[in-house]
Amino acid sequence: MKAVQFLQVTPEQLQEAIVNGVTKQLEILKSDFQPKQPDELMTRQEVMAFLKIDLSTIHRWTKKGYLIKHGIGNRVYYKRSEIEGSIIQLNGNTPSSQAC
Repeated sequence: MKAVQFLQVTPEQLQEAIVNGVTKQLEILKSDFQPKQPDELMTRQEVMAFLKIDLSTIHRWTKKGYLIKHGIGNRVYYKRSEIEGSIIQLNGNTPSSQAC
């Protein structure tokens, strides 16, 4: 390990230099920090209301893998972030938007 010698530096100057360095690093950390939001769990009824679909559609989409279900005991939940991630953007050339 290398030894560091401080010549002509008072303890107050050293302390001030350390505090300034730590303060700069904390400001950088604060600017980049994004607090993690916990995933909101939704029941099947909440998903039905959110997507304005029927319970049978939720079941079908879950079986096809469009939606991912999570369970605790005999209860079924869906993560809101996964539902929102399942929604895809459609371009203007879908068959339903073309003139027949």
